[in-house]
Amino acid sequence: MTSPKRNNQNQVPRRFRERIENAQENKLKELDLSNKFYSEYHKELTEIPTEVWELEQLEVLNLTYNQLTTIPESITKLTNLTELSLTYNQLTTIPESITKLTNLTELSLSYNQLTTIPESITKLTNLTELSLSYNQLTTIPESITKLTNLTELSLRGNPLETPPIEIAENGIEAIREYFQQIKAEGTDYIYEAKLLIIGEGGAGKTTLANKIQNPDYQLRDEDTTKGIDVHQWNFPTKNQHNFQMNIWDFGGQEIYHATHQFFLTKRSLYILVADTRKEDTDFYYWLNVVELLSNNSPLLIVKNEKQDRKREINQRELQGQFTNIKEILDTNLANNRNLEKIRTEIQHYITNLPHIGNAIPKTWKKVREALELDSRNYISLTEYLSICEENGFKKDEDKLQLIGYLHDLGVCLHFREDPLLNKTVILKPEWGTAAVYKALDNSKFYDNFGEFTKDDLVDIWHESIYANMHDELLQLMIKFQLCYKIPNTSQTYIAPQLLTAAKPEYNWDENDNLILRYTYEFMPKGIITQFIVAMHKDIEEQKYVWKSGVILKKNQARAEVIEYYGKREIKIRISGQQKRDLMTIVTHEFEKIHSSYNNRLKYHKLIPCNCAGCQNIQEPYFYKFSELKERINYQNYIIEY
Repeated sequence: MTSPKRNNQNQVPRRFRERIENAQENKLKELDLSNKFYSEYHKELTEIPTEVWELEQLEVLNLTYNQLTTIPESITKLTNLTELSLTYNQLTTIPESITKLTNLTELSLSYNQLTTIPESITKLTNLTELSLSYNQLTTIPESITKLTNLTELSLRGNPLETPPIEIAENGIEAIREYFQQIKAEGTDYIYEAKLLIIGEGGAGKTTLANKIQNPDYQLRDEDTTKGIDVHQWNFPTKNQHNFQMNIWDFGGQEIYHATHQFFLTKRSLYILVADTRKEDTDFYYWLNVVELLSNNSPLLIVKNEKQDRKREINQRELQGQFTNIKEILDTNLANNRNLEKIRTEIQHYITNLPHIGNAIPKTWKKVREALELDSRNYISLTEYLSICEENGFKKDEDKLQLIGYLHDLGVCLHFREDPLLNKTVILKPEWGTAAVYKALDNSKFYDNFGEFTKDDLVDIWHESIYANMHDELLQLMIKFQLCYKIPNTSQTYIAPQLLTAAKPEYNWDENDNLILRYTYEFMPKGIITQFIVAMHKDIEEQKYVWKSGVILKKNQARAEVIEYYGKREIKIRISGQQKRDLMTIVTHEFEKIHSSYNNRLKYHKLIPCNCAGCQNIQEPYFYKFSELKERINYQNYIIEY
């Protein structure tokens, strides 16, 4: 009969056995049993090799990228452990065995299936870093604040309800402040959420927004929504709480698409309005945008069947692709057919959003109500701080934490890190967006292919509601990556989404180029615009830039970056000396843009084949960069055809 130990040994990949043996022989204090670069070539660990428990000298143990579902009591033998990483496994609970490792200073449990945090975690009194991102946690216990040495707590990507995710994502200090305020001021509850109405221009979004509030609203020829309109609808819940729904009616024109990522918020209800008279209704663009930006918020599709013209939508197929679709409803807004059902479904789904009824400090609710009653479009930060003091706040940090929370919810806008915008709290976000779109819609901007001056903005923002706020509104446009200042000019700016579509003529040295491509499963609009704004200081002669591309020059290197939206592709090639330095800068900027989409954007980074056959053809074979990197780490340098 084979011994259990021998059987366990046979199941352990050879590379791991060799590392364990090396650690035994050389009394190593670190052991890496991670599987990151080997998943395609070797199976992951489903249990920890028993030989590891004999390595009592270990201080660092890395078990990432495996398939561990539990951690045995034997781990308590490793009393000297200070760092333990179990990221990317299949743990559903934090094992009690781990909480007995009282010398731990760093514990990483991100990307597992954890649903709760045990009270026993407070035994890890030396913990300074705790990573719990991308699990299934809904509640962080107040007891976690007893870990007085804890300075870094990562909680991104959890469906948190308590504390609110907007607070929890700001780290342990924000969580401590939240619980302290609850204890000092008492508790109130959230009964407020956003309804975002999206779809192509002319589909009936504005009519629906008005009919939701008042079914007797009379249809009229309305101007297409410029940017965003915000309405409010209050109704009693089943438990007789007064529920406030903030209706955001989005303009459907393409010029507005680049700003969606700033306003399509999480923890909201979405309605996609489709005009059934248009056979080219672009469901998939809108469905993908919501999936990308809303963190799986529920979505209703409303078919506006004008003149009762029917259009079938394959509900099962769509729901198979987009799991956040809850209902597909039809109506004719001209005669209110099925309107009451739509209103009922809206009330049902919005009152059942996960954050509804969540606890917040009473002082927060008081300040929120005070700001809501304020009829002004904006106030100074000093005025906001005074309102907080009048409603029981004492510490400035608590006041700033609240305004950050309200900003994340989309209730108001405050950009704490911006040296100009941080002095103002925008109480009515639609006031700011209306000003921005008023500029972008101006015919002079179009006629000049996006070029404008501060004097142009004086003419556009001449109304009294924009008085003395031109600098702040221009900075808001820059913050939204909608424009940039041309270097070495005093007041000339470019809005790149309005640039000419014509590619300028330029020479290009095709000798020994570095080439890279990004391909996207779904490509949101505005990626190249964001890139141009970010890299505008390096645009060659400040003239080689167009709507879908740009030529950059830095030191002795040039980069050509072109977006092919129809192919969902961005092509990059770099020539000259110091090519690698410029490629590093370009790819770093794209990675920043990609990560801004909640790390949900699916894309491939592609490298061309450099074999003799591919070097001399127009379209060489392209490899996925991630696969090449994995082969290099595995020292598998030969690719078989």
